[in-house]
Amino acid sequence: MNALPFRLARRLPFFYGWVVVAVAFITLGFGNNIRAAFSLLYPPLLSEFGWDRAITGSIFSIGFFVAALLAPLMGWLMDRHGPQVVIAGATALVAAGLALATQADTLWQFQVTLGVMTIGGCSALAFNGHFIFLPHWFSRQRALAIGIVSAGSGLVGLIMFPWLQGMIEGVGWRQGCLIIAGLLVILVLPLNALLQRRAPADLGLRPDGDDDEGRAAARSGLRPPRIVDPAWAAKPWTLAEALCTLRFWACAIGFATAMFAWYGILVHQTKLLVDLGFEAELAAIILGLIPMLGVVGQIVLGILADRIWREWVWTISCFGFVLGCLALLALPYATDPLLVYAFAAAMGVLGYALPVVYGAIPADLFQGPHYGSIYGSLALIGSSGAAAGPFVYGALFDATRTYDGALWLTIAVAFASMAAMWIAAPRNVRRPG
Repeated sequence: MNALPFRLARRLPFFYGWVVVAVAFITLGFGNNIRAAFSLLYPPLLSEFGWDRAITGSIFSIGFFVAALLAPLMGWLMDRHGPQVVIAGATALVAAGLALATQADTLWQFQVTLGVMTIGGCSALAFNGHFIFLPHWFSRQRALAIGIVSAGSGLVGLIMFPWLQGMIEGVGWRQGCLIIAGLLVILVLPLNALLQRRAPADLGLRPDGDDDEGRAAARSGLRPPRIVDPAWAAKPWTLAEALCTLRFWACAIGFATAMFAWYGILVHQTKLLVDLGFEAELAAIILGLIPMLGVVGQIVLGILADRIWREWVWTISCFGFVLGCLALLALPYATDPLLVYAFAAAMGVLGYALPVVYGAIPADLFQGPHYGSIYGSLALIGSSGAAAGPFVYGALFDATRTYDGALWLTIAVAFASMAAMWIAAPRNVRRPG
């Protein structure tokens, strides 16, 4: 037998896994940034329609709330039909929502189009949709692969946010929404329909971490190298069984509190900076710079998370929210652009690296044939925190005319998230790769 084709055949799982990563990189870049772009649409919607901040923020919150309710269903559908159906269908929904939003002129119409269809649909395009199936493709390099895919958010955002802000100031937000909808239909939809797959087994392949060492250990009856708790790791967890464990609820609380911090800041940061006297252009640059800096954190902490306990990387990332809030709290007393960039650095390099372990930890705990339903339920609870954050920020501002209370609350919530993930303790089930 020719040795070269044999070696190439053995590498095919590795190569197609990175095709999956490339498609996910592009898709997540669009999905997450379309959702984040609400921060740029927020000021012109306030100006054009005159609603208060909490009510306007409800457009985003309703979208996230719907995404949360549909997350278990998305996991069930992904387990059965794969991303080539679920993500492609969600892409069409998001494109339709953006296009229809340009014709909306009442609050409920925006809640349906920008909220339910666009922000809700983006859940399948962004982190939650990809974290259901991407861990199936990687074991040894799981966190790194997730980090690379998450980096798509930063690179696409670096282009999208300044461009969209220019469109808003030049020809209006409606034209920008139409162009983004067109790109989704032309680029993102066909890539997923043609190339994306749920798991290596769908193509007769194995994940990258199913290496000779692990298979040899299995044949000899020894514990696989990464397994710390063989009984837990070998169990084919169902959703009902996972719901009865402390680890599930600790992970869920960690998700919800982290997402409260992330999206509370995200939706209101542009308005906060403008209120303090900074130019809208700088606010848009910061909105794009944060996910761009996140590329650094996602790659570096992704590599790190495959070598040290996931809990340490979660703690480091959540501490980025704490430092970011402290920088924003200091701005009224020292309106210095350097503090704005310090905020961006803390949020980007540290806070926005959270996805590398957000996607890896549940798979370490509950991977198996029913993982999509389990992750979908965790995502439901996590998304409830994301939905609550923007509304609570707006409500606290409307009551106090300052964001200080919301920022101090976010600091407390970030520390709660760190504690919850140490209780979930993925280190006691599987070691990093």
